[in-house]
Amino acid sequence: MRPKHCFLGFLVSFFLTDGIGTWPAHESLKPRKVEFQSRNFHNILRWEPGRALRGNSSIYFVQYKRYGQRQWKNKEDCWGIQELFCDLTNETSDIQEPYYGRVRTATGGSHSGWSMTQRFIPWWETKIDPPVMNITQVNGSLLVILHAPNLPYRDQKGKNISIENYYDLIYRVFIINNSLEKEQKVYEGDHRVVEIKALAPHSGYCVVAEMYQPMLDRRSPRSGECVGIP
Repeated sequence: MRPKHCFLGFLVSFFLTDGIGTWPAHESLKPRKVEFQSRNFHNILRWEPGRALRGNSSIYFVQYKRYGQRQWKNKEDCWGIQELFCDLTNETSDIQEPYYGRVRTATGGSHSGWSMTQRFIPWWETKIDPPVMNITQVNGSLLVILHAPNLPYRDQKGKNISIENYYDLIYRVFIINNSLEKEQKVYEGDHRVVEIKALAPHSGYCVVAEMYQPMLDRRSPRSGECVGIP
């Protein structure tokens, strides 16, 4: 009987490791690359399946906590889900505080240990979208109106909160003459209304704008719009 027991033990070991070597079963199930991805303070926790997982039969459990807290909190909307992401925007809304998230997997009656993020500070790590830009033609000039992105939060009166509430922002506006294909910076400052004068008639231009965060030395992507001067 002893050889039979040894063979059964080999089969169990083989299926738990799923041919990936000597990884313990719970380690091979742990979610990988668990990290926050943040844009305009929409803070999404994302991860990849463990090395031993195939298909979408696994379910995931998410917890979070603020730095310094001892107890983890369950994210009820992300408790036993099949998705590979979880929206923790509301749970991380104090944007200058550091947070952690963690995820574990359950599949086929087994579960993994927890995989934890690095420390995440929304104010420092969020990426800002380009400014929204509206252009109006006025007597051969272009009036450019810029708007910073709104955030997922509202004030006590229910109004949208702009990202300008949290950063000192510099707007940069550039104009490109389509015929010359030459870019020129026509404005840099904190005003959201910019007038571009002295444009050649019967010409086409592209106006692009970006936002710069001096304190973090970062810039947003650019937004752009092309117009023709009659």
